[in-house]
Amino acid sequence: NAVEVIDGKFCAVQVHRLIEAKCDQDVCSGYTAVLHPHKAIVMSFRGTNTVLQLIQEINKTVFVSWYRWIFGGQVSMYFGDAFVKIWNEGMGEDFVALRNKYPDYEIWVTGHSLGGAIASLASSYIIGGGYADAKKTKLVTFGQPRTGDVDYSAAHNTQARFYCAEYSYRVTHYRDIVPHIPIGKSGGYHHHRREAFYQRGMKSDAFRVCEDNESSDCSNGLYFTNSIKDHTHYFGKQVSEYGISGCV
Repeated sequence: NAVEVIDGKFCAVQVHRLIEAKCDQDVCSGYTAVLHPHKAIVMSFRGTNTVLQLIQEINKTVFVSWYRWIFGGQVSMYFGDAFVKIWNEGMGEDFVALRNKYPDYEIWVTGHSLGGAIASLASSYIIGGGYADAKKTKLVTFGQPRTGDVDYSAAHNTQARFYCAEYSYRVTHYRDIVPHIPIGKSGGYHHHRREAFYQRGMKSDAFRVCEDNESSDCSNGLYFTNSIKDHTHYFGKQVSEYGISGCV
């Protein structure tokens, strides 16, 4: 329940390890954590500290080069490199240790903005690589940009169905600009399924789920999708400030 997360009900979290890696001219990061009351291991990602500046130059930096994804299709080189660096810098080792220590726990993979794209790759990697029980793995991203090409989208969807990892949602907030980047699916970029779209307000029951990759019944159906505020604010919270303040 994403609302419970943002409302702070899950903020009694035991952070296990924070990993940072160089991403182009910025720093990407991820952390592992444990939520014992919910029997969950968390993998969370942040793609950039400077979302506003990056939006202005995003087509020049993030979506220029392709990275061949091991489980199918191509993804942005920026996201592929970021995940591999974070995983190899210690997240992989730490995740395996936590999974072995808590074998009955669910795996929650999440991220906001560009971190959502990295989370998408992380869930694909741990499921396809046999690092996690797919039926216990849940992916929820917030304001995730288009991450890979049509083949990656299809591979991600097929992987979810084949391994029964059907708990996969891209949460979008009204006119949030980032889920529509690159604009018009230029360069072959394409979302994977499924979208949980909050159009007006973000109350727990105020969303619509679209099963298709790029459905006009959700955020793609809006004429204007150019809001930075809708990207930086989810569930009534300024996302970065909320995390820094300790979820208060």
